[in-house]
Amino acid sequence: MTSTVKRPATDRTRVRELSLVDYQLLAEFRHVLARFLTFSAEAAQAAGLAPRQHQALLAIKGFPGGGAVTVGDLAARLVIRHHSAVELVDRMVESGYLRRQSDAHDRRRAILALTPAGERVLAELSSVHRAELRRIAPLFGTLASRLGLSS
Repeated sequence: MTSTVKRPATDRTRVRELSLVDYQLLAEFRHVLARFLTFSAEAAQAAGLAPRQHQALLAIKGFPGGGAVTVGDLAARLVIRHHSAVELVDRMVESGYLRRQSDAHDRRRAILALTPAGERVLAELSSVHRAELRRIAPLFGTLASRLGLSS
């Protein structure tokens, strides 16, 4: 699976020159983001999950539109290959965090749902993540404003 990434502008398009402050702000943004991702991984591990398992629970529970989530949907949301999503789901079903059900309309499709254990661990992790985001939100707001990203 290849990801769709916007490529940097070429010499055919005009690029505004960045100042040293711009580079510093971009570096600080990446630093704050990396600290949050490290916090998230450590919180997941403390709850007994691999970071990718936490991401999977959140992707399923927070799926856009709230509809049924298939393994293919999960792979797309996590930006991983289908077979990697199958392996992840297998481990999570075995661990008691997910259940896999056949789609009533298409028996070839498997629908994923959180178990009560998956719901509990996700609720706990989401609570600590919201608290951390509240703590660091002013940093993101200030950086976005200084980068000219906020309205």
